[in-house]
Amino acid sequence: MLSNPVYDPFLILTKVYSDGAHLKQAIADTYIEEQYRSRTVKIVYGVLENDGYFDFCIKYYAPKAPKLAVRTVLKIALYMLLFMEKKRYAVTDCAVDLCKKLGKSGVSGFVNAFLRRFDKTAVDGAIPQGAKGDCVRFSYPSFAYEKLRAEYGDRAQSIAKARALGVSVRFVSGQEPYLEKPHTITPFSPSYGQYIFPNFVRDEGFDEGKYTFQSVGSIAICDCVEPCENMLDACAAPGGKSVLLAGKCKSVTSFELHAHRVELIRSYKARMGVGNITEMQKDSSAFDPEFEEKFDGVLCDAPCSGYGTVSENPDIKLFRKAEDFPALKKIQLAILTNCSRYLKRGGYLYYSTCSLFESENDGVVEAFLKDNPAFEAEKLDSPLAHEHKKYGLQFLPDEAYGAGFYICKMRKN
Repeated sequence: MLSNPVYDPFLILTKVYSDGAHLKQAIADTYIEEQYRSRTVKIVYGVLENDGYFDFCIKYYAPKAPKLAVRTVLKIALYMLLFMEKKRYAVTDCAVDLCKKLGKSGVSGFVNAFLRRFDKTAVDGAIPQGAKGDCVRFSYPSFAYEKLRAEYGDRAQSIAKARALGVSVRFVSGQEPYLEKPHTITPFSPSYGQYIFPNFVRDEGFDEGKYTFQSVGSIAICDCVEPCENMLDACAAPGGKSVLLAGKCKSVTSFELHAHRVELIRSYKARMGVGNITEMQKDSSAFDPEFEEKFDGVLCDAPCSGYGTVSENPDIKLFRKAEDFPALKKIQLAILTNCSRYLKRGGYLYYSTCSLFESENDGVVEAFLKDNPAFEAEKLDSPLAHEHKKYGLQFLPDEAYGAGFYICKMRKN
């Protein structure tokens, strides 16, 4: 069995870079040496988090870009060298050895020379000033950074470089032993048992339903939802919000478009021992008369660009493009409009995303309210740091523990 510390990260990142796989799925689909799992996961997340900066580093020393496999090896080596503070000779030896094992002995000399002469000070000195340089330093796509600057001005830099503090864990029971480890208390720690750990190794408590992994933004959205009799979670997979809402609502119905993701909800609720959730495969943008005015509350956590969660999902920065936004807004508005028909009069409609951008947030709400005069936006507040927008609340990653989310609450009159 190969034990080169670069090997497992290389397999995972190849699936992301070459096949367009989502990072979490690539990790799940790859056999990883279990004793090195935490190291492997740390490396792949770190490489993607700094992908743009590493591209700049490689281009600085190799104006003619190496092939993808070689670039991937170099990025892993650079992360280990710069962020894990591994010895240069050890990192170089691992990278060269991997090239040989992959049948790429011809480039091992180049990789060896690159890593031995790499100088961070020289590279950083070549990074341009201004917004272009910020995109390199924070590994942020230029189109997305320009949108941040247009909406948040000088705060764009703080938002782009914000990182999650660690692993967000929500405890249901038996949290005391875990809190002996270093952790961060959040506004949701007292009421929801949510804490953030620099490192957290999953154990049997996860399978026993004593705790689950749930982001602070996800909990903040559920905290904004009023208790009710019948709740619809319209875009529910993998099921974290449905499970949490099931604790404050008599019953929860969970819609999900894809069959395999419905299974995620079913597995989640079973693990957590929750019995008042009914999950079903359903397109939330297509009207079903069976559910017309059936629910007291409806949550539309719509598909979005995901730029509020890039610290947890750094592969988003690789895959989301500027041209995606018009299509996303069309889907978001279709889901919100359709699901509003499932709400009883006097009930509350919630629209949420994990986006930072007005076009996906207040922009969608404004378009919906314009065409649906029976609805009006209601005032919202949260113990988590936020900005009040025209209609909803915006949580930003530089003040909300790395989380970037939006929620608006509307009443059907």
